[in-house]
Amino acid sequence: MLKDRNFMAMGIFKKDKLQIINFQSYGSTSRLYVRGRAIEDENIDLDQKGIFNLMKNTWKRFETDEIKNSPLKITFSNGETVHGTTDGDGYYLIDENISGLQKLANEEGWVTFDLSFTKANLKREIILQNRFPGEMLIPSEHAKFGVISDIDDTILHTGVVSSLKWKVILNTMFKRATKRLQLEGTSDFYTKLHQGKSGNEANPIFYVSHSPWNLYRYLELFLKTNNFPKGPILLRSMASFKMRKKSDEKPQKQKEISNLLKSYPDLKFILIGDSGEKDGDIYQEISTLFPGRIKAIYLRSVNHSKRMKRIENLFVDFKDIPFLMVNKTAEAIDHAKKNGFI
Repeated sequence: MLKDRNFMAMGIFKKDKLQIINFQSYGSTSRLYVRGRAIEDENIDLDQKGIFNLMKNTWKRFETDEIKNSPLKITFSNGETVHGTTDGDGYYLIDENISGLQKLANEEGWVTFDLSFTKANLKREIILQNRFPGEMLIPSEHAKFGVISDIDDTILHTGVVSSLKWKVILNTMFKRATKRLQLEGTSDFYTKLHQGKSGNEANPIFYVSHSPWNLYRYLELFLKTNNFPKGPILLRSMASFKMRKKSDEKPQKQKEISNLLKSYPDLKFILIGDSGEKDGDIYQEISTLFPGRIKAIYLRSVNHSKRMKRIENLFVDFKDIPFLMVNKTAEAIDHAKKNGFI
């Protein structure tokens, strides 16, 4: 027993501190929609150099220790509070009708708040004095449209069409987020779309990807480093990778896009993706399910002849909505100007 106490005193068996990671989400003037995860703090430094450190941090991102079934509290700037609970994987989703949220938003539509653990018997040290920043976007009343964009091979080169996805693994494990390069000119294009034709529309940008939530901070840092407009990043849980999909079940990305269109019935959207995966199929089905809601579809070309040919055939009779296969971002900017988006 004395030996065990000495080990504890030296910190060998000391447990990691606790934290709450808020995923920037979206809501409305009367709807609070907040997502995130409570996990142990693994001291991940996303800008740490060296192959060993990059591999170590990648392992930490995926080998997470979640805080299950723990009550949380949201505190707004006006002192009002809302309560929620994490699930068995440490995720939380707080979806409630609350009036007056617009009064708490800044000029871009962002509502800020603090998150905290409320369970008194956690018996663990909590970082940041148990006050974790969170944000939720309420689209500005000046917005003329919204933008929903894929990430992989649309704004960030990942190699999703590579054999066995080896480029995806290589880029994610061995490249820091701050060193990843955007596809030429994309942040400039998205900034123009965000500003709109008048320059002050604050059109909301939503980033949707098949990547897991474990990469949230990595992708958030990439977007910030490359000066993309701030916007909710919508990913999926690792559990969805393991579950076998039913034959009629829609991809998670399509579900997220549908939720966005349902959340803002008076807002039209521009959809941006690439021709390497299923973006073309998803976007075409979305335009059918939500007639009159899609202003344009942009699909970035990828270096894969068979997939390019399939997309060309898919959109050959697509005439009702402006569509462009993008080889260079300058083409998309020119197209957007001609259609009065920017």
